Amino acid sequence: MPAGIRPTQNVLRAAIFDLLGHDLSSLSFLDLFAGSGAVGLEAISRGADEVVMVEHNDLNAKTIRENGELLGIDFGGNFSLIHADAFSSVKRLSEEQRRFDIVFFDPPYGRKLAKKTLKLLTLRDILHPQSLVLVQLEASEKLEVPENFTVVTQRRYGSSYLTLLQRVVI
Repeated sequence: MPAGIRPTQNVLRAAIFDLLGHDLSSLSFLDLFAGSGAVGLEAISRGADEVVMVEHNDLNAKTIRENGELLGIDFGGNFSLIHADAFSSVKRLSEEQRRFDIVFFDPPYGRKLAKKTLKLLTLRDILHPQSLVLVQLEASEKLEVPENFTVVTQRRYGSSYLTLLQRVVI
């Protein structure tokens, strides 16, 4: 694990997939700000048909590739790592007309990137009509929910909040 990375802890990762359901078969999953890749790799292990992880940091992206290799995951085809900025990646995925059933993001704490990320997900059409978006934030940060999302649930886990949103087609 690279220094300075804040990997999603096992308890929190279990909570994420409890909220989403254990079986992700036939679903597409986008992990923005992937960090160590723990959440995206877990989505693969739970049967997601397609998983795209986006990580900008060079060392973190290298770690994701190494962890994938250790687990026997071939990046290419249905499982991919985009080594680029999350915002430019969402724009590119939109231009490629890619759509996702589930989007998870856990932006770096203290930089107020959640609002910008949700706005971009709203502007760029990468979500199916009933897509789920799961946001992990530090407990002190308030999540501003755009009008085209509804809060399914919000739970606190230590110093983090998990908020599950569902897209509402207006």
